Amino acid sequence: MNVSVVLFTSDLRVHDHPPLRAALGTRGETVPLFVRDPAVDHAGFAAPNRLAFLADCLADLDQGLRRRGGRLVVRSGDPVDEVCAVVREADADEVHMAAGCSAFALRREQRLRRALEADGRRLYVHDAVVTALPAGAVTPSGSDHFAVFTPYFRRWSGERLRPPLAAPRVVRVPPGIRSEGLPARPAAGTVSAGLATGGEEAGRKRLAYWLDRYADAYEEGHDDLAADATSRLSPYFHFGALSAAEAVHRARVRGGAGAEAFVRQLCWRDFHHQLLAARPAVAGADYRTRSDRWRRGAQADADLRTWREGRTGYPVVDAAMRQLAHEGWMPGRGRLLTASFLTKTLYIDWRAGARHFLDLLVDGDVANNQLNWQWMAGTGTDSRPNRVLNPVIQAKRYDPQGAYVRRWVPELAALRGPEIHEPWKLAGPDRARFDGYPDPLIALPEGLARFRRARGQD
Repeated sequence: MNVSVVLFTSDLRVHDHPPLRAALGTRGETVPLFVRDPAVDHAGFAAPNRLAFLADCLADLDQGLRRRGGRLVVRSGDPVDEVCAVVREADADEVHMAAGCSAFALRREQRLRRALEADGRRLYVHDAVVTALPAGAVTPSGSDHFAVFTPYFRRWSGERLRPPLAAPRVVRVPPGIRSEGLPARPAAGTVSAGLATGGEEAGRKRLAYWLDRYADAYEEGHDDLAADATSRLSPYFHFGALSAAEAVHRARVRGGAGAEAFVRQLCWRDFHHQLLAARPAVAGADYRTRSDRWRRGAQADADLRTWREGRTGYPVVDAAMRQLAHEGWMPGRGRLLTASFLTKTLYIDWRAGARHFLDLLVDGDVANNQLNWQWMAGTGTDSRPNRVLNPVIQAKRYDPQGAYVRRWVPELAALRGPEIHEPWKLAGPDRARFDGYPDPLIALPEGLARFRRARGQD
């Protein structure tokens, strides 16, 4: 009986899984394989929150396969060595996997292809598994990628996405293939207390519930910090517990302005992936340099620590940073606010902020995290690179009654209405009641003037 191997990477699901369906359609038996790569740990990407969510996803994937008669094989080591070892053990003649877009993923694919072909085996790499549309599927005239979102969105919207695939009914795994135990969640003290539960089952339930109950209000409400109206599906897309292509299809079937706004956000995800695929260096280098001379030294380091701890004296910024620490997640509006404050008000290198986010974000990946940070720093694809978000104005617009701040900055909970956003304006005894909360780290006009000078805008 012919045997194939399916290498799971960022696609930890059984529904709408082209590599798995292709392997099962051409072979009698298949080895579903996940390799825990120590290079991920050494590169600093194995953050506790993501390791915990990954453990949930792998356990759920194993259960999904077992319900179909199969199981997940887990190995640790170099992915190329481990895949080749499993291929030999199972006497498999082909391997299927999802296409990636990072330099790390592309190097892994190239190494694996060479090793398999040298042994007379074949590697099949499937597009549109991690993203809705393959990176590079649409390009502008004269370039290998889109640098502006709006024309990309127009082209992307006109493309026909592949139809979602049903989960297989049966998965037959050849006997005798050695597997390690499923990885356990990290120790509780290292994981954010409010971290969501991972896995395909949880993700599919959340998608269905959100589309049914909240999608209609998404267009108007997704920036409302107090309403918590975003889908919170980003971790499931990051680990591939949900299919972006299937989510687009289901949202379009649902219809309405809210569903279309949600689809637009999924297109932003594809936009960043196609940019990273074309320019892998943007993971750590400016996409468009502004010749910044970012602040360094003891005072900049102290300001960075204060920002990380959510003690800047600007309540909406601090609320978002504390939510990040507690949940390993924050809404998109919070990400924009905190990134603008660090890079433009404090004038600290975007890479320092991106690193902190990657240390905590359960959905942290190179494409979306780094390129969102570059967008706010003005070194990315934003057509207005020197825009600065005023945290007080933003707070009054997106948290007008202060409910979001009150939730995450309990020191200020007694302040009612919009005055919670400017506690430094309280006088005498009124301010003394809240002396546990710091004064602003810097006056906003001072930070704005420094940034404009640095960018030659004064």
